[in-house]
Amino acid sequence: MATLRPAWRTADPPPRSGASLLLLLLLPDAASPTWGELAAPAPGLSPALLLPRVDTVDCDGLDLRVFRDNITRAAQHSPCSNNQLQELPYNELSRLSGLRTLNLHNNLISSEGLPDEAFESLTQLQHLCVAHNKLSVAPQFLPRSLRVADLAANQVMEIFPLTFGEKPALRSVYLHNNQLSNAGLPPDAFRGSEAIATLSLSNNRLSYLPPNLPPSLERLHLQNNLISKVPRGALSRQTQLRELYLQHNQLTDSGLDATTFSKLHSLEYLDLSHNQLTTVPAGLPRTLAILHLGRNRIRQVEAARLHGARGLRYLLLQHNQLGSSGLPAGALRPLRGLHTLHLYGNGLDRVPPALPRRLRALVLPHNHVAALGARDLVATPGLTELNLAYNRLASARVHHRAFRRLRALRSLDLAGNQLTRLPMGLPTGLRTLQLQRNQLRMLEPEPLAGLDQLRELSLAHNRLRVGDIGPGTWHELQALQVRHRLVSHTVPRAPPSPCLPCHVPNILVSW
Repeated sequence: MATLRPAWRTADPPPRSGASLLLLLLLPDAASPTWGELAAPAPGLSPALLLPRVDTVDCDGLDLRVFRDNITRAAQHSPCSNNQLQELPYNELSRLSGLRTLNLHNNLISSEGLPDEAFESLTQLQHLCVAHNKLSVAPQFLPRSLRVADLAANQVMEIFPLTFGEKPALRSVYLHNNQLSNAGLPPDAFRGSEAIATLSLSNNRLSYLPPNLPPSLERLHLQNNLISKVPRGALSRQTQLRELYLQHNQLTDSGLDATTFSKLHSLEYLDLSHNQLTTVPAGLPRTLAILHLGRNRIRQVEAARLHGARGLRYLLLQHNQLGSSGLPAGALRPLRGLHTLHLYGNGLDRVPPALPRRLRALVLPHNHVAALGARDLVATPGLTELNLAYNRLASARVHHRAFRRLRALRSLDLAGNQLTRLPMGLPTGLRTLQLQRNQLRMLEPEPLAGLDQLRELSLAHNRLRVGDIGPGTWHELQALQVRHRLVSHTVPRAPPSPCLPCHVPNILVSW
């Protein structure tokens, strides 16, 4: 899953991906115009017809070592990024009382070069960027008019009550990639700033979730810290919070309780991956759509822990320790609307039983699944994507009716198994079939009969020779593109054979 941010910022927390909901994270904040919006030409106008804005003084990339003293008092926007500035003289800034945006990104400004009163006279300033500088403490005072403040990628160890406090219009605060500990974040850091929607504190040194965060928050980034605990009540007022990023921390089961997330009545995205959890957290809200629990130590999924999260659509459990008994029948029964289940690398020895009926994507690569029975997939007739790559499937243990109920299946990945022939009974609506890195020794027409929608068939790194392809194999595959070589690098290349009708239209075969 990028976050809502000014266009000048470059060190954003990493996004998460995969779901349509995450597109929200790529949209600009409607309440906070970006730097690009402030300077962008109107649609349809030729650049040759545009005149410089009289209210903008552009000092970007001029290798300045001293803040310019000839900036007009009428200036409202002053981009001064990518220079060598080490200080901001108060007497120069005090003249520019009409400034609305000030971009000082990527300079050499230290806290010693930034007087406490530096921004005191900028009573109309709305957007301030001092990211990628050398600040060790935040400015003690920022203007009350501020809407966006970006101090990311400095060395900030301390902020003050009036750095971000008492700013009724403040919408976005970016403090990621600094050295903030809980001691450097005062309890009243955001008092009087009741409009903050985005707060980024990722890549710092926080050991617990800070209390007294703004109740107006919609996005909270706390990933890549040292957080081992969320104090009771720390998230009790954030009823508008939609996205919470806590990945890459040190959270354990004892650091959370049943009330930790229960008051987050708007929460849609929760990332707890790369922690030390052994169970699914309790008290998950009904609004939650995406839950990322990958790379923890989860050994058991209990239905009781999921009852509150009935609206969950995407459950990501890759790289845990579920094994053969960690996902018992009925464990996911409360999740009736579940769309995607990701179980990569969990040591599973079979397809989990009694999965939600509406499941659309089942992702099970790099497990120990050795067999597919006739009824293993009957509970999920709506699957459109099934990934069983890099398991231990052998042809003799894949039942010929294993796929019979999957009429909606469009993508089937069986790469990296031990198959010696194509599975029988493949769904006729299949469009992508991945079979590379198996032990295929022959291709026969019968398993491919009726697959007239198949567009991609991957057969690389098998044991096929041209003579192993039976007559009529490609007859109905009018839309097929074989994108990879049929012949493994371990088998000498054979000359073309009459049994491979390369003249058939719309079929591309690569050798």
